[in-house]
Amino acid sequence: MSKTKTATKKAPTKSAKATTPAVQIKKDAKGRFWIVPKDGGAEQGPFDTKKHALDAKAGAPADGKKESKPAKAKKEPKAKKVGALDAAAQVLAASKEPLNCKALIEVMAKKGLWTSPGGKTPWATLYSALIREIALKGKESRFVKKDRGQFAAKA
Repeated sequence: MSKTKTATKKAPTKSAKATTPAVQIKKDAKGRFWIVPKDGGAEQGPFDTKKHALDAKAGAPADGKKESKPAKAKKEPKAKKVGALDAAAQVLAASKEPLNCKALIEVMAKKGLWTSPGGKTPWATLYSALIREIALKGKESRFVKKDRGQFAAKA
């Protein structure tokens, strides 16, 4: 017995080119571009550049301008977060006596002014920032170093 294979016909697939009308882009004597259908339909144009004509052929508006997206709704600006130095300046201005950095961090957290974003030693970071501001700004600094590890607000 011989085995015979039966041929199955596949359904023809439609390509994107078959669904769009056949058009071509032509350039006139003035250097403008036109979209001309091959079946004798109405011409589209003129377009300044071939790119605009190709965009229109692909489905962009016929005037050559791209469709604008609807304007996004403006979000209300979020409340600006207070940094560690600004929060320390507020706490020291309210305090009558100098504080060390660990105490400053605790007071800032209790008042809800600033909390550490997860660092292991936020007091060391604050100490470094305070010393750096005093060194860089000098007389215009918001802080004064009173004693070893003790800071106060400048009067």
